[in-house]
Amino acid sequence: MSDPYDVITMGRIGVDLYPLQTGVPLAEVTAFGKFLGGSASNVAVAAARLGRRVAVITRTGEDPFGEYLHGALRDFGVDDRWVSPVAGLPTPVTFCEIFPPDDFPLYFYRLPKAPDLEIYASELDLDAVAAARIFWMTGTGLCAEPSRSATLAALAHRARAGTTVFDLDWRPMFWKDTAWADPGEARPHYEAALAHATVAVGNLDEVEIATGKREPFAAAHALLDAGVELAVVKQGPEGVLAMNRAGEIAQVPPLPVKVLNGLGAGDAFGGALCHGLLAGWDLERIMRYANAAGAIVASRLECSSAMPFAGEVALAVSEGAVT
Repeated sequence: MSDPYDVITMGRIGVDLYPLQTGVPLAEVTAFGKFLGGSASNVAVAAARLGRRVAVITRTGEDPFGEYLHGALRDFGVDDRWVSPVAGLPTPVTFCEIFPPDDFPLYFYRLPKAPDLEIYASELDLDAVAAARIFWMTGTGLCAEPSRSATLAALAHRARAGTTVFDLDWRPMFWKDTAWADPGEARPHYEAALAHATVAVGNLDEVEIATGKREPFAAAHALLDAGVELAVVKQGPEGVLAMNRAGEIAQVPPLPVKVLNGLGAGDAFGGALCHGLLAGWDLERIMRYANAAGAIVASRLECSSAMPFAGEVALAVSEGAVT
């Protein structure tokens, strides 16, 4: 095996078709831009943009969109050796509407099944997963088999080595009807993954799915009780709360920004979180840096191609705003 990766992510990939017109209903949009998308893939791009050696584990359709995603990953500096095609399933496509500053409806086309849910444990390079300095997995990967078993197998084999990040990533439309009607049906799967994770990160909806707690401090404590070493609770306009097992707490307000498209800001936050953890920074510095990365992407139309480089993030942190 080659030298260990800084970050390996595992989970969703697809093609984002974003309208090139803002404030226009999707039915009236006449021009779209095509971008690489999917949370795990976007986090990989974000970490690569910050200089990290990154790979992603996912699957595409055996079609032109799948070929496009391979090329996009390579162009962004993300190793695509563990991205394989699934015959008979189309590469997912996602549309959105853009109504700044806070309304960005998403329309997922992942039928009859998304290829990234066809990841099998037997096909994983478990030694590479175990050796990575950070392994990043998502709640979406738990929503269906065989991806659920593969994700849990990767976590179990890694055995909490290094840093293992659980992106809570709650997308109810990807789950079975029971979880859609009763999100509590998903909680046992989240608890199983939390037992192997060292870091958990999510917004208020996501921490509530994972723990049953919505109040940020209560949710953070519940995540620590579930076994993680660091809990990160994103609170939108209230900023971010981070709490670790050593008793350190960081509460960081959001960076002032004129929001153009809020989609992808959380993935930029994730890539920057990985970068800060790898750098060994203190908790508050990591949160300020991750907040700045997210704010930069929120100020831009696209997502993956909007992920900032290190100099851009450092400038936003030093100026205290995105200009």
